[in-house]
Amino acid sequence: MSSAKSVSEYATPGFLVWRLSMKWRVAVDRAVGPLGLTHAQYSLVASLYGMHRDGVRPSQRRLADHTGLEPLYVSKLARSLEAAGIVDRTRDPADPRAMQLSLTEEGREITGRAITVVQGLLEQLLGPLGGLAGDRTRAFSHELATLLDVPLDPHAGAGAVPDATSSKEQS
Repeated sequence: MSSAKSVSEYATPGFLVWRLSMKWRVAVDRAVGPLGLTHAQYSLVASLYGMHRDGVRPSQRRLADHTGLEPLYVSKLARSLEAAGIVDRTRDPADPRAMQLSLTEEGREITGRAITVVQGLLEQLLGPLGGLAGDRTRAFSHELATLLDVPLDPHAGAGAVPDATSSKEQS
């Protein structure tokens, strides 16, 4: 009987982050789908839910910064959630160019249910690290936050792809 190697045994950290991200996205999509949401929509409404709890009514731009999603994508998601009766979009009185977002009553109810479902998934995912309250989970979260704070520039560092217009090939 041959010993099969796991995908992660020879994988780079970047590949593992990508695989975990895809695994999580698919699981959340399946979990919140019955509530009429996608993973991206869930990220938006769950963030809105938390921000509202803290007394913040964010602009689309602020929500984009918070979620890490592109502002144009947040605008598209917000319009679709508005059409579904989950989000209200109103002009910001302080900046008429900006749109403020808030959850409707139905949106708060759906988001509350979605958060409960996703928390269950998160407990499953983090079980091997001791669950949400585990010391390993706290350390893992700290490491992830550290990596998220690193600015990435594809044109800096050893991994940069040479400019196609450079004058000579290196030999």
